[in-house]
Amino acid sequence: MAQNSGLSTAQGTALCVGAVLGTGVISMPALAAEVAGPASLVAWLALIVLSAPLALTFAALGARHPDGGGVSTYVRLAFGPRVGAAIGWTFFFAVPLGAPAAVAFAGGYVADIIGGGRVTTLLTFLAVVSAVFAMNWYGVRVSGRVQLVLTGVLAVLLLITVLTALPHANWDNLTPFAPHGWSGVGSAAAVLVWGFAGWEAVSSLAASYRNPRRDVPRATAVAVVLVGLLYLAVAVTSVLVLGPALGASPAPLADLLAAGVGGPVRILTAIVAVLLTVGAVNAYLAGASQLGAALTRDGALPVWMGRTPRRALLTVFLLSLASAALPLSLHTSLLLVTGCFTLVYVIGTAAALRLLPAGPWRVVAGIAFVAVAGLLWLNGAPALLSLVIVAASLAYQAFSSASKSAIPSSSSAGSVAPNPKTNPVGAGVDAE
Repeated sequence: MAQNSGLSTAQGTALCVGAVLGTGVISMPALAAEVAGPASLVAWLALIVLSAPLALTFAALGARHPDGGGVSTYVRLAFGPRVGAAIGWTFFFAVPLGAPAAVAFAGGYVADIIGGGRVTTLLTFLAVVSAVFAMNWYGVRVSGRVQLVLTGVLAVLLLITVLTALPHANWDNLTPFAPHGWSGVGSAAAVLVWGFAGWEAVSSLAASYRNPRRDVPRATAVAVVLVGLLYLAVAVTSVLVLGPALGASPAPLADLLAAGVGGPVRILTAIVAVLLTVGAVNAYLAGASQLGAALTRDGALPVWMGRTPRRALLTVFLLSLASAALPLSLHTSLLLVTGCFTLVYVIGTAAALRLLPAGPWRVVAGIAFVAVAGLLWLNGAPALLSLVIVAASLAYQAFSSASKSAIPSSSSAGSVAPNPKTNPVGAGVDAE
């Protein structure tokens, strides 16, 4: 790679911010306030502080082992291919479960304008997921530049919202501070993991930097500060301006902007929410389709689920539709998905403790490991789903290995091993 090619520190910072600051910010303040009241600000502050060692741990791994496989690569290097495949399963099956929850945020903004409640939210989900499925099926690429522009628009919108709404702050909205008790802070923290998912993307992008060892930690450090400031500013302003109404608001960002600016701002925020959701769902479905094909190629996933990226995409799409039909509340769905992401973080930081050299970076990784292990415990019973997925993956791999050992050699059986060149991971679906 030429010295002047690849991502600069500024470009990497923008991508890191875009990976984390997404759909969560448009509804997370309301969801956290619903379970903790004003004390949700404590959960926000805790997640911002704890996300720093997590992000820096993945940055250190990316700087030393720049590879597009990201967390799965580090887990495979540290604990072997079976554990790496289990982490792949955890992400693959979390995506269809999380798609309805992600679109529900945008659906709340659409319903805030046209009404319809749950029906409008479901129709928004069907429209967004179907559009993203078709785009990926036919190879229509949503460019990284477009997604970065959307992220920039969101950041500007957040700044305008905070600056215009703060004059309407009412300090009385901080009382009672913990109406649901201090246990609500832990519940809020478990939900807020959704808003901070994405730091693992830093490691996947590491190979694209001009100088990974130097630029990845720099870009990550700047992104941690920017994301933390924006999140905290929106959370504090939401509590001070909207007060008790925050927890019941389907469109808190629209409410804040309306309080500060007035006029037909709800339509603007709904459009931004839908566009952000399309970008986020596109990235996750495209990534899951590639991951599913790779897992199948390596024998870690049944062939009928992901023989090609298109087959894996279809699997994720159908599972997403099935997830939307489940009688689960948005809060429960978020906990199930964040439990899966948190387990990925737990295993990823454990891998860092084995791969990073002794010294400051290993200490940072140790802090991150303890933090995410605590978050997994706070997640409660929904975290068991992630363990079930891991157990299912290990059981499938053991069964598959036993079945292969019972079959005669390939020369006598006529079987052909999967070949990445004849069945490339990128075939059929355009990767994001």
